[in-house]
Formats: sequence, structure tokens, C-alpha cells
Amino acid sequence: MDIPLESPERRKMLQAALGAAGGIAAAGIAVPFVESMEPSEAARAAGAPVEVDIGGLEPGKLITVEWRGKPVWILHRTDAMLASLKDHDALLADPSSRQSEQPRQAANPARSLKPPFLVLIGICTHLGCVPTFRPEPGSPDLGAAWPGGFYCPCHGSRFDLAGRVFKNVPAPANLVVPDYRYIGESRLLIGTSA
Repeated sequence: MDIPLESPERRKMLQAALGAAGGIAAAGIAVPFVESMEPSEAARAAGAPVEVDIGGLEPGKLITVEWRGKPVWILHRTDAMLASLKDHDALLADPSSRQSEQPRQAANPARSLKPPFLVLIGICTHLGCVPTFRPEPGSPDLGAAWPGGFYCPCHGSRFDLAGRVFKNVPAPANLVVPDYRYIGESRLLIGTSA
């Protein structure tokens, strides 16, 4: 059955085909355009929040993630680690963290939203070195009074298991607690608060 060239049926069929082709072309243009508005990997690394699953983090263990090009530590403190936090305030320069950078919700002795989990930017507040995790109390090289914490090998700054700085070390302030919040029982979002 031939449809005449000037018939209304042929015109409707051509319009439908042209409309479908136009829709496909529009989608082909729109998808990359919309995707181009998503932040790039570089932009995400530069400041977008980072989601971290801490469900498998064992007590006493520390993991490091990257946020804004900086190492962020997440430490699952044991009950003994938490109990030790109140035993050495006299050795600390800022035990109440009054002169230190931390979110309002982390202004407590544990410096965290949930005491077992500590979230810190792993950069010394002296000159930007990365301290080492030294959780064992009483160390031959750090002294019998060492309660466990973080030691900066560059210039000898020491921080306890809440990231609070000891007296008489080069670091001027406690380690920074970044903005973060829980988005589930075992998921953190670093880089944003409530």
C-alpha cells in the first residue's frame, strides 16, 4: 500500500519520526550537559564531603581517608583508651580544647560525636608534618608517663588519644577535628555538620 507524497498520513508519520529523532538528539545533548554540572573528581577532593563506612573498624584500630587533600584519621577507641583520657589533663596544654579547632558538637573530653570514634585531621598543628599513631602507654622513647596517642617525629610534638596537645612541645594547638556527622549507625560524612 503506497501512501501518496502529499497525504496527511504521510505528513503525520514524518512528523512522528522527526519528533522521535529530535527527542533522541536532545537526550544525547542533555545527558552530557547535566553530567558536566556534577563536581569533578578534583572538585570532590578539593572540598566535597567524604562518606566513610566505619562498620568494620575494630576497637583499637585507626584508618586514614583523604578529604580536601589531607589525611583524616578515624580511630575506634577501646574502653581503656577512653578511660585513659581523664588521667593526664595536667600534662596537656589545652585539655578542654578551648583554643582548638573543633565543631561545637565535639566540644567534650572525648572530642567526638560518639566517644568511641575519634575523627581528626592527621596533620601536626606545628609545621604540618603527619604524626604517627603510638597507642601503647609507657614507651621507652616517649617516657613512662606516655598515655598513648600521636607523636610527630618532625619536631617531637605529642598528642593524646583525643588529639589534645601536650605542654612544652612545639605544636601550639590540639589536632583539628573536622566537621562531620553520622548518616547512619556506621557511616560518617566528613566535611559537613548537621
